[in-house]
Amino acid sequence: MSSVAAVENVTFAYDDRPVVEDVSLSIEKGEFLGLIGPNGSGKTTLLKILLGLEQPDSGAVELFGTPASKFTDGTRLGYVSQQSSEADSMMPVTVREVIEMGRYPHAGLRRLNDDDHRVVDDALEQVGIVDLADRRINQVSGGQKQRAYIARALASEADLLALDEPTVGVDADSVDQFYDLLTELNEGGMTIVLIEHDIGVVAEYADTMACLDCELYEHCETDRFLESGALEKAYSSARVLRSADHSSAEYATGD
Repeated sequence: MSSVAAVENVTFAYDDRPVVEDVSLSIEKGEFLGLIGPNGSGKTTLLKILLGLEQPDSGAVELFGTPASKFTDGTRLGYVSQQSSEADSMMPVTVREVIEMGRYPHAGLRRLNDDDHRVVDDALEQVGIVDLADRRINQVSGGQKQRAYIARALASEADLLALDEPTVGVDADSVDQFYDLLTELNEGGMTIVLIEHDIGVVAEYADTMACLDCELYEHCETDRFLESGALEKAYSSARVLRSADHSSAEYATGD
């Protein structure tokens, strides 16, 4: 395997219940991958395996060409999980302090220096939240929190940004701005892996898509993916919804 992140013939089970079964997936530099699938399909587990946060029962995992078990440069990885907001709501930290956490691996035992603070300032500016720097993270909106977490990844100088349903609880206007930001970052060279329940949004922004329901049904360019039939296989009661707001096909499960 030679890519930003890759799994080969990976299987993972919880209490003998397979969640990911014989999955092989490779993510190339600069790719914007939308990872979709029904609830409980193993998406979050697969993402954690890709990032080396979970160990598979079998199969191989690599990050930047190195076995995940031996990969130590965490600064290259940015991860925004579903639990980020809950964890930070319990901490009396500012938006700036959250972003400064991205510099800690670079600083090691020393205090943050002027160069570190300059990187943090640049990250704040890039995601458009300079005016929120001194606000408590639990006092800003959901969309603003997610921008702070992305800024933390930028401050760590991450090459791979992984997001697990980052727009849950975020208002519609902020969602559009959030995905515009991801597009800008991707166009600037950042590799992105996104788990998102709104398949129409994924189809609009991601250049490749993969569909998982324990097994991997398809992974290819978005246009080809939408014609592949993978969604119908993964969502047994899928129906196609056409929306005036999206030029792409949007899928949802039946009741």
